Amino acid sequence: MSRKSPLFVLFITIFIDLLGFGIIIPVLPNFAKSLGASGFIVTVIAGIYSLFQFIFGPFWGTLSDRLGRRPIILVSILVTALSYILIGFSESIILLLISRSLSGIGSANISAANAYIADISTPENRTKNMGMIGAAFGLGFIFGPIIGGYLFKDFGMLGVGLFTAGLCFINLIMAWFLLPESLTTFDKDAAFRFK
Repeated sequence: MSRKSPLFVLFITIFIDLLGFGIIIPVLPNFAKSLGASGFIVTVIAGIYSLFQFIFGPFWGTLSDRLGRRPIILVSILVTALSYILIGFSESIILLLISRSLSGIGSANISAANAYIADISTPENRTKNMGMIGAAFGLGFIFGPIIGGYLFKDFGMLGVGLFTAGLCFINLIMAWFLLPESLTTFDKDAAFRFK
């Protein structure tokens, strides 16, 4: 299999992670307030995504050293998809908090994606390949708020959640068929710690 296929899948994975973040951010405050959230709770709901992403980034990275990159990326995409379904059907602040927490956990797969790129890159193309991930970040942030605003206006949070979950499921299918394992040896004793 061409080395370009896994890179494309990783690009799509990171793009959808950041697109989903960008889609939710502009509509989240109004939606949370419609559920009765105070200004402080809106801030907590917005921040909990980043908190869980921060906590689970090293966890996913270490687990990918132990079990392989592919299973971790697949599981994290599934978690992200489920989080967007949950946000679409959220009718309480608690469900909204849970969905944003799950989304942060799933989107923390960036560490495993970066490790995958390091595995398949040569010293000559490593910078270019890592730059591709940076481009996925930027594009997700550019297009996410625009898409989120239109979807929320016309379809509400259910439309936002189902659209983004649909993208995640497409990504999951792509990753299942086009993302081979990049590790040749597994570090069963990799320590879980912040690096």
